[in-house]
Amino acid sequence: MLAVLGPTNTGKTYLAMERMAAHATGMIGFPLRLLARENYDKMVRMKGANVVALVTGEEKIIPPAPRYWVCTVESMPLDRQVAFLCVDEIQLCADDERGHIFTDRLLHARGSEETMFLGSDMIRPLIQKLIPKVEIITRPRFSRLSYGGHKKLTKLPPRSAVTAFSVTEVYQLAEMVRRSRGGTAVVMGALSPRTRNAQVAMYQAGDVDYLVATDAIGMGLNMDVDHVWFARMTKFDGQRPRRLTAPEVAQIGGRAGRHQTDGTFGTTWDCAPLDDDIVQAVENHEFPPLQQLVWRNSDLDTRSVEGLLRTLEARPPSPLLIRARPADDVEALKALSGDGEVMGLTRRPRGVKMLWEVCQVPDFRKTMTDAHTRLLGQLYRHLMAPGGRLPTDFIAGQVQRLDNLTGDIDTLVSRIAHVRTWTYISHRPDWVTDPKHWQALTRGIEDRLSDALHERLTQRFVDKRSAGLVKSLRDGRDLTGFVAADGTVVVEGHPVGALKGLAFDMQADVGEDDHPTLMTAARRALREEIARRVVGVEGAADDQFSLDADGIIRWDGVELARLIPGERLLFPGVRLLRDELLEGAQRDRVRTRLLSYVQKRVAADLAPLVRLSTADLTGPARGVAFQLAEAAGLLPRGDVASLLSGIDRKMMTALERLGVRFGAAHLYLPALIKPRAAAMLGLLWSVRAGLPLPAPLPPPGRISVLRNGADDGLLRAAGYLPLGPRAVRVDMADRLQQAIADRAGDGRLTDLSGLAALVAGSNAEMPAILAALGWRLRKKPPVLEGQQTPPDIWVRRRPEETSALDGAQRGPARVVVDADNPFAALAGLAEKLATPPAPAERKPRRRRKK
Repeated sequence: MLAVLGPTNTGKTYLAMERMAAHATGMIGFPLRLLARENYDKMVRMKGANVVALVTGEEKIIPPAPRYWVCTVESMPLDRQVAFLCVDEIQLCADDERGHIFTDRLLHARGSEETMFLGSDMIRPLIQKLIPKVEIITRPRFSRLSYGGHKKLTKLPPRSAVTAFSVTEVYQLAEMVRRSRGGTAVVMGALSPRTRNAQVAMYQAGDVDYLVATDAIGMGLNMDVDHVWFARMTKFDGQRPRRLTAPEVAQIGGRAGRHQTDGTFGTTWDCAPLDDDIVQAVENHEFPPLQQLVWRNSDLDTRSVEGLLRTLEARPPSPLLIRARPADDVEALKALSGDGEVMGLTRRPRGVKMLWEVCQVPDFRKTMTDAHTRLLGQLYRHLMAPGGRLPTDFIAGQVQRLDNLTGDIDTLVSRIAHVRTWTYISHRPDWVTDPKHWQALTRGIEDRLSDALHERLTQRFVDKRSAGLVKSLRDGRDLTGFVAADGTVVVEGHPVGALKGLAFDMQADVGEDDHPTLMTAARRALREEIARRVVGVEGAADDQFSLDADGIIRWDGVELARLIPGERLLFPGVRLLRDELLEGAQRDRVRTRLLSYVQKRVAADLAPLVRLSTADLTGPARGVAFQLAEAAGLLPRGDVASLLSGIDRKMMTALERLGVRFGAAHLYLPALIKPRAAAMLGLLWSVRAGLPLPAPLPPPGRISVLRNGADDGLLRAAGYLPLGPRAVRVDMADRLQQAIADRAGDGRLTDLSGLAALVAGSNAEMPAILAALGWRLRKKPPVLEGQQTPPDIWVRRRPEETSALDGAQRGPARVVVDADNPFAALAGLAEKLATPPAPAERKPRRRRKK
C-alpha cells in the first residue's frame, strides 16, 4: 500500500494514471465529477473507450467489458475486484461534509495488487497510525508558488483565475472582468461537465484570458492558470461562514503554475491582503497535521429504521476518528421516518434497505427543502408498490417539464440540477423500466440545457469583440483598421468604437493597459478620415451648422464645439468639445470656420445691435452706442449720463434712427425684445456670465414674469427690468413710468388704479414695484378719534434713500423732455444721477445741564 503525498502540482495524479494503466484492471476515485470526467477522457485516449468506464452520481458510461473504472469517490463500485485501486485527495477524510466517505475508502478499499492514496502531507501521521504498513512517498512541487500581494481587479495579469465562494459573487466578479478585460470563463460546481468543459476550452484556447470560479478549481482541475486571486477569504461550510484555512488557501492557490511554470497567488477586489503566517505556510507547504478524520459506520442494520439510525450514529472505533455530522441522506431518513405511510411500508421485506437507498438520492440543488423530501417519499412509495418500478408516466411528467431552454442563467442551472437527479435515478436499472431510454433522454436534456447555459454565460460574461481584440493586442504586432461608412471604427476586424463628427468614442471593453495600444491603432485608422472631415467642416454651408440654446455648435446634428466668453459680448469665443484627434493646424482651421459661423449667426439675430456697434458715430454718441451694445441693448441712463449731456441734436437723431429709444430711465432697442433677438442675447449673456444653459428666459410675448431668483443681468439682456417681485419688459416699464408721471404732476401719487394691469401684475405687488422705481409711501399723521383715515400718498425717495438702489432701479419715475431743448433735461438728469448726495451735516449735540 502506497501513499503519495505532497502539495499541488507534484504530478501525483499523473503518476496514479500511469500506474493504473500498467495493471490489467484498475479503479480510481476522484473528489469531483468534473475531475473524474477529465481523467476518464485521458484514460480513453490511453486504453480505448471499449475498456474504460465512467461512474459518477449521475453519469455512467459502462462498456460491456470494462477493465478500468474512473469514478467519483462516492460512486466507486467496491464490489468489483481490481488489481489497482487509488483514491485522490485523501486528506478530505477530514472534511465535515464528505469526509466519512473518504475515510471509509481509506480503511476498506483495496486493490488486489496495488493500493494508492494521493493527497496532502497533512494526513501523513494519521495514515501511519491507521495503516501501519503503508509506504509513504513525498513529492515536491514542480514549480515555485509565491505570494503576489493584493491587486485591483482591473489590473490582474492575463491567465488569472479569480476565486469566490458564492454564485452571486462569481456573477458579479465575472461581469466586472468582462467590462475591464473583454470577457471571462466561469467554472462552478453547479455546472454540468459539458458546460464546464466548454467554458474551460474557451479559456484554454485563449479566447479569454481570465477565469472566475468557485473553489471547484481547487480539486485538481488542470488548466493553464498562472495566477490565482482570492476575492473572498470566507466561505459557508454548510453550517456557518468561516475563514479559509491555510491548507485551503494552498489547495486553491496551488492551481497557479503548471508543471515547470511558476505561479502566484494573492487577493483582489475588496479582500484584504493575506496574513504573513498564511503566506509563509502556503509558500513553504508547511501545515499542521490533521488530528482526526471524519467517520460514519458503514456496517448498517437495515432490519428496522430505528436500527438503521442507531448504527448510523454509532461511535467511532478509534480516538483518531470523529463521528460525522448528519449528512443529507441521514436528514432525509429522519424526515421520512415521521411519515406514517412510509413507516408502514418499511415493515415489508427489503423496505428499510430500499428506504435507505432512496434517501441517498442526491439533492443536486443543495437545498434539502421539503420539495426534495416529498420527491423521495414519492419515489419510495412507487418502488414499494407492486412491480417495484417507477411508473413511466410519473418519470415522463417529471422529466419533460425540464426540457425547456428558455430562461436566464440561474433558471438553466436549476433545471440542470433537477435533471441530474433523474439522470441519477435512470442509472438504477432496478428502479426504472427501460433504463437505456431514460438515460439517453435525461442525458440529451442535460446536454441541451448545458449548451444553452454555456451560450448564456458567454453572452453575459464575454464580449467577443473585446476578447478577440485583446487577443490581438497580446500578439504585439501593429494593428490595422478602417472607418466604415456609418462611422464605425474597425480594428483587426473588430468594431472598437464610432467616429461622431470629429470625436472618437471608444466602445471596446479593454483594460487600462491595453487602452493606449488600441487608441494608437484607432488613431492610425482615423487619420485620413479626420483630415477629410476637417475639409468638410471648412467647406460646409452655414445651414449645415446650428447654434442651440445650450450653447453647443453642431455640424449636421453632431456636437463640435461650445461657446465661451470672448473679449466682448457680441464676439464670443469657441472651444472644441473633442479635439484629441486633431493636429494643431486642423484645430485652428475648424475653430476659424466655427467662429465665422457664430459671427454670422449673431449678426443675423442681433442685426440692430450690430448696426449700432458698427455705426459711423462720433464723440459721446459713439461711446453711448458702444456701451449700449456691451450692455445687450439695455442701459440705465445713469451709466452714460455724462455722455448724454454731450450729444448734439444730429447725433441724437442718428441714434434714434438706429433704433435707440430714450426711455424714462433707460436707453433700449425695442427690436431686441423680439423672441429671436432676446434668445440670442440671453445665450450670449449667460455664456459671458458663466450661467447654466439653456438660459431660463421669459416666454415670448410676456409683459412680465415673476423673478423667482432669476439672474438680473440675464433678465436685462432679454429686455426685462427687475422691479420688485417681477421682471417687466422694458417698453411696458416705460409705459408704467409715463402713467405714474401723468398722475403725479405735483410729485405725489395717490391713485394706483389700473397701474398693475399695465405690467400684468397684481395690486398687492404694486408697492414693491413702486419702491423699485424710486417711490416711497409717506408716513401718515396720527388719526384722531372721529377723523377719516387719509389716503396713501406716494412720494419720490430722497437722494439719500435712492443712493442705495441699483442702476436698473435708480432715477426718477418720469423725465419730461422739452422738445425745443432736450439736452437740458438730459444734462440735468445726468448731473442728478452722476452726483452722489452729500452726507447730511450733523449738528453737535448739546449736553443737558443737570
